[in-house]
Amino acid sequence: MIRVRLPSHLRRLAQVDGEVQVPVEGPVTQRGVLDALEACYPVLRGTIRDHTTKKRRDFVRFFACEEDLTHEPPDAPLPDAVATAPEPPPGGGALTGG
Repeated sequence: MIRVRLPSHLRRLAQVDGEVQVPVEGPVTQRGVLDALEACYPVLRGTIRDHTTKKRRDFVRFFACEEDLTHEPPDAPLPDAVATAPEPPPGGGALTGG
């Protein structure tokens, strides 16, 4: 399970508080995390990524382990600490939106 912190407007939309945990199948990548988020919280489909192209929306940023990975390729592996840490790593995995 991968822990993700959503920005407040996405938490309200998904009706969750704080962090969410999502199961990621296969390599842990931005695409995998976003696929899992949309599978667990279908109401988020189309808010984080475009319905057709699956491209992350420009106003959504992607952070992991206190690093801004927004401009990394969506299929690049996330830091090992995101996938293997028993506790969330510093800065965990987070989406932010403006």
